[in-house]
Amino acid sequence: MKAVVSACLLGEPCRYDGRSKPSTAVRELMKGLQAQAVCPECAGGLPVPRCPAERVGDRVITANGADVTREYLAGATACVELARANNATLAVLKAKSPACGVGLVYDGTHSRRLVSGNGIFAELLEREGICMVTEETVESCKPSVEHPIAIVLGTGLGHLRSLVHAVRRIDYHDIDDFPESARPIPGHDFEVTIGTVDGVPVVVYPGRIHLYQGYTASEVTALVRHAHRLGCRVIVFACATGAIPGNAHTGLGIITDHINLTGANPLVGDDNLRGVETPFVSMAEAYSRYLRTLARGVADDLGIAVEEGVYAGVLGPSFETPAEVRMLAGMGVSYVGMSTVCEVIEAQALGMNVLGLTLAANYAGEGQVSHQSVVEEASRHASDFESLVRGVLRLL
Repeated sequence: MKAVVSACLLGEPCRYDGRSKPSTAVRELMKGLQAQAVCPECAGGLPVPRCPAERVGDRVITANGADVTREYLAGATACVELARANNATLAVLKAKSPACGVGLVYDGTHSRRLVSGNGIFAELLEREGICMVTEETVESCKPSVEHPIAIVLGTGLGHLRSLVHAVRRIDYHDIDDFPESARPIPGHDFEVTIGTVDGVPVVVYPGRIHLYQGYTASEVTALVRHAHRLGCRVIVFACATGAIPGNAHTGLGIITDHINLTGANPLVGDDNLRGVETPFVSMAEAYSRYLRTLARGVADDLGIAVEEGVYAGVLGPSFETPAEVRMLAGMGVSYVGMSTVCEVIEAQALGMNVLGLTLAANYAGEGQVSHQSVVEEASRHASDFESLVRGVLRLL
């Protein structure tokens, strides 16, 4: 996987003050990537040190009033050419910079006030379709003992738990809000495994409960709240689905977005807002583009066939009719399943970073499908699924 990265984050003294802003998390991430360090300011011929500059509308103006837009644009263009030549799919950029800021930049008053917007370089990268994040995103997703990665596994995918070097186990029934009467369906297990996979701290949930079993959205999302209480800031949801003919094939997939057709939402009612500041949660990036980009890069590097698409969550437990499948196809859906959407809403409400992975075990609306056939198909993809998850964990 190839990336570009702001040189100052790697320790190069190229900032306006002649110093760098090294990030340990970014440095470690780049060890697993083919990374090209860039500095648009230096590429544009600006000296080090130099007068600090900020964006003022479409211009870049220094603190003493000089217009350096031309230099910034020339350097940004040169760095985009490098990214294009290297086939970079990811850019890790210095936050708030007039060149590299993503989402927020200083407002031009040199008072440290921030406004919405991108830097000059980031604007050009966005046109290229390259995933852009700042060091803050990389740092927030980095796992540690205090912030392990949570992994929630669906039907037939619980075998990943066998990879964990376990230090602790927790019965699901000891988790707050998890229903005492719940029993696992085939292909699920109700024991949390806490430990490491390849040295990466993880919390693995090898099963879940579903709305179609009669549980509430609040009960279905109890595992998410538990993971959050354990300090998890990244959560991976894996689920078995049906592929929508014409929009996806069977096999592994990365979820890019979802449509909630379950009729349920875990944030309905004041009693359900446990640890949630507001029920009015933005779902603009329900599935982290950064994590999706890493997963795609790992799959490509390992030669694992992985598609990407939109997931539709339905109530179930009956499988979809041909007419329902045609409707979903017309809505742009690639995968349909009976879980995940409520959990992702809860995770977003708690400020977690989400990666959604699926195994499309069959074509929706076609042939005779059973729960057992889904479990059997999952076992056939076990090796690729494990390699994909382990690859993402190692990069993080």
